[in-house]
Amino acid sequence: MLTTRLWMSAILIALTLGMILGDQHLAPYFPFLFLFQFGLTLAACRELVNLLGPQRCPQTVVCYLGVAVFVLANWFPSYLGYDANFFTFLTGILAGFLLLVFLYEMATFAAPGRSVERMALTWLIVAYLGLLPCFFAQIRWLPGDHQANSVRIALAAFVPKCCDIGAYGVGRLIGRTKMTPVLSPKKTWEGALGGLATAVLAAVAIDRLGPTAVLLQDLRWEIGFGLSVGLAGMLGDLAESLLKRDCQTKDASATVPGFGGVLDVVDAIIFSAPVAFLWFYLIRI
Repeated sequence: MLTTRLWMSAILIALTLGMILGDQHLAPYFPFLFLFQFGLTLAACRELVNLLGPQRCPQTVVCYLGVAVFVLANWFPSYLGYDANFFTFLTGILAGFLLLVFLYEMATFAAPGRSVERMALTWLIVAYLGLLPCFFAQIRWLPGDHQANSVRIALAAFVPKCCDIGAYGVGRLIGRTKMTPVLSPKKTWEGALGGLATAVLAAVAIDRLGPTAVLLQDLRWEIGFGLSVGLAGMLGDLAESLLKRDCQTKDASATVPGFGGVLDVVDAIIFSAPVAFLWFYLIRI
């Protein structure tokens, strides 16, 4: 299991670095980021729909459509020459999607008792896998040179995953005190502290060894970024554990050897992306 996890981690790291470096000179379209985000979010959407099963089935077609539209929305302004703030553009998509969920349910209504649940689950899936990942993609379009944004993307991707790796390793070695004995029994407080320490080290290393110091090589900023983004990543991991526990399933799928499903790989980044984006936005101010 550990050997599989290690070689799979090496492949995932290589692919992520390839995506970041490959897109650096392809502004403002960033095709590799698009392929990554489009493929991973739709795969995660499929896993979550399957996890919920036929008894709690959301509006499956609308889920896929909603996630796809939210991903595409990050690229629409660049292709269409739309100058307004992306999040202003996003407000219109949110409103349109809310209407679509209601219209779809009205058009397919057959019997009372499940409509509200279906609409709520549809909103959950699209907000979780469509809306939140927008913050990760939008880091690419932050003002500044594209080299700096490449470092920002690396920080947003690797800091939460390093936290995950650190928590896993320290938890296996010295973990004793259960953190969430019911929700995720294998997680320990020792592992959590080890994960946060690893996240801080990753933030310092990437900021100082990268071509541009986007956290200003200020140790206070680097520690704050590592702790907050690492903590958000851990909460993202627990959020996915909540979904799996409620569905009585250990892994989202068996797509990624050593990890489980795509959702098991990206859960930390989904939750930490808004926190990372906020850091970069505030530092830029």
